[in-house]
Amino acid sequence: MKKIKRALISLSNKENLYKLLLVLKKNKIQIISSGGTYKKIKKLKFECTEISKYTGMPEILDGRVKTLHPKIYGGILSKRNNKLHKKDLLNNNFLEIDLVIVNFYPIEKTLSLTANHAKIIENIDIGGPTLVRAAAKNYKDVTIITGINQYDNLIKELNINKGSTSLNFRQKMSEEAFSETAYYDSLISNYFNKFNNNSFPKKKTIHTRLVEKLRYGENPHQESAIYSLKKNPEFKQIHGKKLSYNNYNDIFSALSITKSFPKNIGTAIIKHANPCGVSIKKNKLNSYNSALACDPVSAYGGIIACNYKVSKKLSLKLNKIFFEVIIANGFEKDSLKMLKKKKNLRLIDSSNIAIPNSYNYISNFNSTLIQSPDIKKFNKKNFIIVSKKKPNTEQLKNLIFAFNICRHTKSNAIVIANKESTLGIGSGQPNRIDSCKIAIEKMKKFKLNKFDNSVAASDAFFPFIDGIEKLVQAGISAIVQPYGSIRDKEIIKFANKTGTVLLFSKTRHFKH
Repeated sequence: MKKIKRALISLSNKENLYKLLLVLKKNKIQIISSGGTYKKIKKLKFECTEISKYTGMPEILDGRVKTLHPKIYGGILSKRNNKLHKKDLLNNNFLEIDLVIVNFYPIEKTLSLTANHAKIIENIDIGGPTLVRAAAKNYKDVTIITGINQYDNLIKELNINKGSTSLNFRQKMSEEAFSETAYYDSLISNYFNKFNNNSFPKKKTIHTRLVEKLRYGENPHQESAIYSLKKNPEFKQIHGKKLSYNNYNDIFSALSITKSFPKNIGTAIIKHANPCGVSIKKNKLNSYNSALACDPVSAYGGIIACNYKVSKKLSLKLNKIFFEVIIANGFEKDSLKMLKKKKNLRLIDSSNIAIPNSYNYISNFNSTLIQSPDIKKFNKKNFIIVSKKKPNTEQLKNLIFAFNICRHTKSNAIVIANKESTLGIGSGQPNRIDSCKIAIEKMKKFKLNKFDNSVAASDAFFPFIDGIEKLVQAGISAIVQPYGSIRDKEIIKFANKTGTVLLFSKTRHFKH
């Protein structure tokens, strides 16, 4: 136990300060403070010594230098059982500081509100993190508090221990303090990387906040949690049991697809992070029906993402299928009431989500892969017509739609589509010909009516004619693929020979 005799308080956010001051007064703890915090404490009618009077040194440089003084850091960093330290304090007339309560200038809020470099620089806290690091380093003798959410625990600790804190408590607060300074510094570091257009600096820090610990990972024996770069995650769960690791993985895949669609249009059904049915028909019920019809077997137990508000009519249909998660841009009141009857069904409101233009991360074997996102919006300028036969307007729309779905499907990927809905999807196969076979088989299995002028997209070039031949034999009238194969000329020759429309994409779009 360490008795607290003296506390230093320096706060940017001064909320909930009163209840903390009450317990400090009760335990006869002397308070030192600076600037606005000092004024706030005095306004609340508590005794307090201003730092400038305590150190004998005025605040200078418009407040940039307030707490940076040997009397402050000597009092915080001294080892209480070290005779030499005690002698140094005595010789310099320094006093021990046993409790440090600090929160930082709001750099995160500033970064979200302005791009003004000068304002951002002025909101970089120097004294605060320095105080925190000093107190956290000396946790054996000093208690460090870095957040309003810790006040209640400190009050409880002081009340139970009659003005003292336990070593376990100080250790825990030290751990949280170093996480706080690391997070704060990473915000600044990443801002400067961005300001200097340096996407891949020599040392990369990633700042994230814990959203929640998950029950387990992909499998029950794996531990798992989800973190967010944002203070508050952009989508919110409004009903159902807790989301799992696999749920989140599927949700991210679903949102990547639906948020690439036009506003308030499109339905995607996802299973194991792959689309098993997608449609962007303007009529919402038709869009859902078409997405489901692509592969109703795989849809069972999957998740559905609706890039629009879910109506009562659609809810009646959704209730007939077992979905793990329903994502939508909101739910009509009657719709929500109906869907909530299923206790475990997870409902996600994604109204405020847009495709983030931020880097993607994959970690394994103590290494991290980082890349920019594949979020390019496709239009006809991204494609070259290489066949003699030209696509009509409808074919071109379907080719672009199919190619967009292709890039969100695990490679090797083949997507067959018509009327801006998927008919068959082949995904994640070691070779492209197998993906073609799966897409064709699914199209034949689930389509009662044969669609003329169906189109196909491949996420990478066909290395041999056999893949494109398989699609043409199945009745596909137009195909889009990236160029780059040594056999591109053979592929074009085959398309011309069979009267097939062939487009080359200027970019490849693998998803591994």
